[in-house]
Amino acid sequence: MSKREAPPAVGGSSLLVIFAVLCLTIFALLSLSTVQADRRLAEASAEAVQKYYEADVKAEVLLASIRQGQVPADAVEKNGEVYYYRQKVSEVQALEVEVKVSDEEYEIMRWQLVSTTEWEEDDSMDVWNGSLE
Repeated sequence: MSKREAPPAVGGSSLLVIFAVLCLTIFALLSLSTVQADRRLAEASAEAVQKYYEADVKAEVLLASIRQGQVPADAVEKNGEVYYYRQKVSEVQALEVEVKVSDEEYEIMRWQLVSTTEWEEDDSMDVWNGSLE
């Protein structure tokens, strides 16, 4: 009589290899999506910085013209010795500058990036006000 040999048990190891490959594929896809999100964020950040410095250069040019006594009437407001002007950075931000000029000296009172959008209160969520009524 011939004795039959059992086939080698490869089912468990095959499942383990398939599971490992599946996990590595999922991690690779997650890493790829993270890299793409980081790239988009870096590009948006670089664009925002570039726009800020373009507005900063324009504000410096206006400051230089004010110091030379050549005040552009359409871009600069004057209140006594204080000059005020604004340079657009983006659709929602602007660089606001206030400079006090007296004789040969000048003092930068404000050089600030501000939001140009109107603030709107969001009262869509019902929040407990502390009363038991």
